[in-house]
Amino acid sequence: MPDLGSCIPFPLEEEALKEVISKAKDWAIMHGAALRSKVNFSEDSLQFAPFILLPTLFPRREFEKAVRLQPILNELMHWVAHDTEFLRETLSNTIKVDEFTRKLFEIYEKILADKDSTQSYSLGLLRSDLMLESCCTDKDNQRPYCCWKQIEINTIASGFGHLGPISREIQSFVLTELNHADKVKNLPQNNALAGLCEGMIEAWNLKGNPNAAILFIIEDVTYNICDQRFHEFYIRKMHPEIKVIRKTLTEVHQFGSLGPNNELKINDVEVTVVYFRAGYEPGHYPSQNEWDARYVIEKSTAIKCPSISYHLAGTKKVQQALAKPGILKRFITDDIKIKQITDIFTGLYAMDSNTDEGQTALRMVLTDPAKYVLKPQREGGGNNVYGHDIPNALQKMSDVERSAWILMERIFPPISKGYMIRPGGSFPPPLVDLVSELGIFGAVIGDKNAIVYNSHCGHMLRTKLEKSNEGGVAAGSGALDSPYLYDD
Repeated sequence: MPDLGSCIPFPLEEEALKEVISKAKDWAIMHGAALRSKVNFSEDSLQFAPFILLPTLFPRREFEKAVRLQPILNELMHWVAHDTEFLRETLSNTIKVDEFTRKLFEIYEKILADKDSTQSYSLGLLRSDLMLESCCTDKDNQRPYCCWKQIEINTIASGFGHLGPISREIQSFVLTELNHADKVKNLPQNNALAGLCEGMIEAWNLKGNPNAAILFIIEDVTYNICDQRFHEFYIRKMHPEIKVIRKTLTEVHQFGSLGPNNELKINDVEVTVVYFRAGYEPGHYPSQNEWDARYVIEKSTAIKCPSISYHLAGTKKVQQALAKPGILKRFITDDIKIKQITDIFTGLYAMDSNTDEGQTALRMVLTDPAKYVLKPQREGGGNNVYGHDIPNALQKMSDVERSAWILMERIFPPISKGYMIRPGGSFPPPLVDLVSELGIFGAVIGDKNAIVYNSHCGHMLRTKLEKSNEGGVAAGSGALDSPYLYDD
């Protein structure tokens, strides 16, 4: 694959490398670019999150295009989430075989049928994930000409609101220490934390209750603590009148209730905004109590981020359906916007055994599995099946089970070179081949009739080894990074 190159010449001289890595590790810990260890877990200690020492090259044109497109994607996902017929039709086969999606859908249908339910505004804090794809190489056969393709849209627990911006600051510090401060201007400003928090604050203001709190739904054990806590700290710093509560779904079941007008209360405190940082995978619902808690939240008048309909709109099956010819016209009337969205789609195919499309997709992947990724209806990373592992995975599935998965054409991005700095890593770190995934954040608030708030919020860059399939930082596969914009 073509090589993007690097922002400064590699390799670095060993003594300078040793000194700057030591400083950068300390800088990361002292500024909250950190995680709790999964190996030696303690609530009283942190270790720095893996990071790429220097920023990764990214074409300015494609970065700015992604930023401009995000409000349009916000609009699209809002209207998808409010189209009951589309969600029912699209997920009809999936809920027959995927228990987790079925349980979410049961809550969705129960809320729709509940005449006492008072659903109004929903808040979406979304992240559109993309990868560059090498289209060709320029006339001098140097840097590749790239365009970007969308991997997915995250509608629940879209992380890196803090870790995205802090990645820029780590690498700005490193560039300055290496006497390349003049290059910091090529790292775009990143206000993701402020943008996402302002979305929550805007939702809180809409409810008009100065005594109400924002509720964060969290896991039983939080490893990615900095990325969550800095949202809370930002809200408290900018608006000390807003109380923030952190509870698991289990604790919501224990201490949560609905008031006479379906207002959500945790003990005696009313909650008007609920922000889910958990609830996106089966392990977050160890018993029926947690599902009951999710229903209570959904029935309440609180603004949910996401609402159950937004959660369902983010499933892989829905995103695959949106890529079908002509479907976007159902949600977006502007032909220019439709063209902009269509341009970022890669091939997405249903795997339903009872359709011609599903049978065609099966033949394609069995003929050349290296070109594809098989995806289930899950968030959080580590769930996909890649390349030559796909035929064996399909062989173990029944025809019905297959319908819960989608097939996506694999993106083959250009590589870059860099130093990945990890806790416990050896010195000197090897100069390795890397690939990156860019996430663009957006915030949208609205109801079934109108959108009242729509904003681009910032970005994140996650980088992994070129041979690695998964890239989650909290999962241990990827590393913090930020884009270094160049003009092609």
